[in-house]
Amino acid sequence: MGTYKVRVATGDFLLASTFSSISVTLVGTHEESDKQLLDNCGKDFNPGKVEEFKLKSRRWLGDIVLVRLHKEPYAFYPTDNWYCSYVEVVSPHGQSYRFPCYQWIEGYCTLELREGKGQMVFDDADQPMLLQQREEELKQRRKCYEWKEYSPGLPHCLAVDNIIELDGNSMYSVTKNTNLLLRSTNTQVRLRLKGFLSCTNSWAKLEDISKVFCFSKSPITEYVQEHWREDTFFGYQFLNGVHPVTIRKCTKLPENFPVTSAMVAPFLGEGTTLTDELEKGNIFIADYKILEDITANTINNYQQYIAAPICLLYVQPSGELVPVAIQLSQHPGPDCPIFLPSDSEWDWLLAKTWVRNAELLVHEAVSHLLLTHLINEAFTLATLRQLPTCHPIFKLLLPHTRYVLHVNVLARSLLLRRGGIIDKAMGSGLVGITELMAKGMSGMTYTSLCFPDDIQERGVDDIPNYYYRDDGLKIWSAIESFVSGIVQHYYHSDAHVLADSELQAWVDEIFRKGFLGNKASGIPASLQSVSELIKYVTMWIYCCSARHAFLNNGQFDFGAWMPNFPSSMRNPPPQAKGATSLESYLDTIPDISTTGRTIYIFWVICCEPGDSRALGTYPDEHFTEEEPKQLITAFQEHLAQISQEIQERNKSLPIPYRYLDPQEIENSTSI
Repeated sequence: MGTYKVRVATGDFLLASTFSSISVTLVGTHEESDKQLLDNCGKDFNPGKVEEFKLKSRRWLGDIVLVRLHKEPYAFYPTDNWYCSYVEVVSPHGQSYRFPCYQWIEGYCTLELREGKGQMVFDDADQPMLLQQREEELKQRRKCYEWKEYSPGLPHCLAVDNIIELDGNSMYSVTKNTNLLLRSTNTQVRLRLKGFLSCTNSWAKLEDISKVFCFSKSPITEYVQEHWREDTFFGYQFLNGVHPVTIRKCTKLPENFPVTSAMVAPFLGEGTTLTDELEKGNIFIADYKILEDITANTINNYQQYIAAPICLLYVQPSGELVPVAIQLSQHPGPDCPIFLPSDSEWDWLLAKTWVRNAELLVHEAVSHLLLTHLINEAFTLATLRQLPTCHPIFKLLLPHTRYVLHVNVLARSLLLRRGGIIDKAMGSGLVGITELMAKGMSGMTYTSLCFPDDIQERGVDDIPNYYYRDDGLKIWSAIESFVSGIVQHYYHSDAHVLADSELQAWVDEIFRKGFLGNKASGIPASLQSVSELIKYVTMWIYCCSARHAFLNNGQFDFGAWMPNFPSSMRNPPPQAKGATSLESYLDTIPDISTTGRTIYIFWVICCEPGDSRALGTYPDEHFTEEEPKQLITAFQEHLAQISQEIQERNKSLPIPYRYLDPQEIENSTSI
């Protein structure tokens, strides 16, 4: 007979405790114990507490490989949920075993916990009981997390229509939910009281627009308001604004963009030509062909308009990027002039504003919604459905799935629905944004999702003052180094990757459900080597953390001054020069109510409503072995060094680029 010590940790937050009856069964390699009640004197399983219980066993159990937690009714208490952090078992001989849990146990059920060591399916090949446990766990998860088609041509999503249908492990915490609700309500009340959500008139004066965001001005919003007309700031935003992924090096002008050397000669300086600058690699292009034929919205009973512009940019000897030519259609001709910096003030400003509107439409639909939120949901679902808790890749990725399902279900029920904010504030509306995402999906590539490959493919590896690129490469490298250490700790050869049937099923499901089986995208349908696995996992962690951070967190900074990032345009693109004035400009950009709604949503989603975890923050100890723990510590130290370098550089910049500071990056796409 021996006595086992069982320590049970309850989560340290509101409503984590339970009044249910909790029993335990210890399963060893030799025997399993009887089911025994965990009951000390007084109230057990209190928030933030680790409580110890003693269990006597009449037989030797062997090494403890499973713990069964039984949550059952107690007396007259109603059904509740309990957040268990972990269970630790100490054998009569002093051997300690840790069983990570870190999840809500809802209602009455039995939950089996695996010992914390990372185990692939082939590691359990000679233990039928553990193989069965893996299969049963995944079977239950697949019932809980089912797929459905969101819209033809887009990644499949969770088969849930409302957040109340989510399980507790997918939902926002009470803190996050409350803060988000309060921020949303307070902002909406302010805007309504000032009449900014009900007035459908055009703005009478440009200066009046600042009244909409007077409750939250910052040095960056004020800088944008002061400098938004300047060509240098217009060019700066292609590098370090909220959507720094558009431009690419231009070595030959497109046939449908007939810019001549004579047109742009005054803006290139003396002693050079357009041909010379193309050869030197100083000419860049932003082409919004993807917007061609996208259905335009109707807002406040007025037809909106969408253009598909092309913008040519030049890197000056000073290193500043400036626009030198803009065409507002993909079809040149007499009614589609090429606008130049030498045109009238309002002609040139309106042309740049059309480009900024195109930037917003592509940013929101493709780069932000599709390539972070929807793709990350597909990764999250496949991870939950195909990888058991004991799988090392599951342990690695679980922190990066936090709140992904909640925020996406919330977005579909509030934003991406008929009559939602997208329909009331964006020139594309729900129909157009869905078309745009489908176009983006069909043209998406694996290269575009892998940061270093994308930088090289766009030819922007040597453009000066590209802080987004510099910081992004550092973050990618840090993630890659961390992932390499974890993967190589468990997968000692390419054969191990090929033999991991759960891993291969995971990749296959992501390819089929997330990327719709599009072989032309270059997305892997299977993984053949350790190096392929490292790149694939690095890509996802980067996309759900850093990629979402730089696309999301600056939206209010650069969009609060609406003319810099207009969500809609109320008149068609000009077909001739000389017809634009201040009055016609104000009649083209969004009206007062559309401005108010856009700034409302920017403010709500850019201000993290509490309960966030910065990149590399892993308070839940899913890894119990020493080497993965050391790799996590090294990763955190690497990120801290990058953060220090970025903050030091930013001290000398007129606009600090902080969106890829690790302290500003959240582990997951949660807002």
